[in-house]
Amino acid sequence: MNTGVYYALLASLFFGASTPVAKLLLATQSPLLVAGLLYLGSGVGLAMARVLRDGGWKKITLTLSEWPWLLSAVFFGGILAPVFLLYGLMHVNAATASLLLNLEAVLTAVIAWCVFKENTDKRIVLGMLLIVIGCVLLAWPQRALNFVDWLGPLAVVIACLCWAVDNNLTRKVSATDALFVAGSKGIIAGVVNTGLAMALGVEMPNALVTSAIMLLGLFGYGISLVFFVLSLRSLGAARTGAYFSTAPFIGAAVALFLLHEAVSPLFTLASVFMAVGVWLHLTERHAHQHTHAELEHIHLHSHDAHHQHEHDEHWNGREPHSHFHKHTALSHTHVHFPDIHHQHVHSK
Repeated sequence: MNTGVYYALLASLFFGASTPVAKLLLATQSPLLVAGLLYLGSGVGLAMARVLRDGGWKKITLTLSEWPWLLSAVFFGGILAPVFLLYGLMHVNAATASLLLNLEAVLTAVIAWCVFKENTDKRIVLGMLLIVIGCVLLAWPQRALNFVDWLGPLAVVIACLCWAVDNNLTRKVSATDALFVAGSKGIIAGVVNTGLAMALGVEMPNALVTSAIMLLGLFGYGISLVFFVLSLRSLGAARTGAYFSTAPFIGAAVALFLLHEAVSPLFTLASVFMAVGVWLHLTERHAHQHTHAELEHIHLHSHDAHHQHEHDEHWNGREPHSHFHKHTALSHTHVHFPDIHHQHVHSK
């Protein structure tokens, strides 16, 4: 199995489990402040990990043309999305919100297909359709609702849209050091939202609560995002989102166990639709004759079928390693995903 699948599943595990825990924190805290501290904990923790890994702060290889992609991803996924999610969690139970987060995978795929022209097939589209049906069932009114009652589910859906945009933008920089990408998003988003909350008069919680929120952010948003970026590099945005759609089930399970929330018949039916949709994604195989055009870039790699190049400088033989390298034109057949090396057009 492609290592990107494992990365996506690990990302979903950390993020999924963090959603119901975050709801517990909202009982006494502002959603804007919690969003800021979650990402601040993520950014600070990952920055420290990068310094320890590299033996000091090293210059990153992000090019000038890649910075707009990263900063735009920070705005949508780091600043807007968590605020909408945490606001939504204040108005819907954690299990329902967790399953509604499946819409992130659907919206990620739609943007990847329609805007960035990633390939797809009937199996993936059917899986997405089943997930959408599940989301509709979760949001279906079981009583007469007014506008306020819809604000919670709507806020979660907007968060999903923001993260879907973020996922596709982050894919543009996924070849860069994942610790740097995830850490930068955390620090920038954390400083902005925490600073905004304090400017609006929100009081900081005590040191113990602040530390708990930041620690949750490190695992649920920071480490999760590192694995997500690594998966984007291998699978592309649509399929990474598909595998990541297991996160809501993890969140729902934790919510039911931790918060003892009630399970409605619609919740159970929605879970079945979503589970089948995710299964269709997890069992996809995509293989055909394809051609790689010449390409020059820099990223962490090993000498597999796509990296058969010479080294201009002395190489100590360690893998994976990172340096500027050139891919020559190549045609072959194998199981693959739309990763950074498979951006080819598919015949109808």
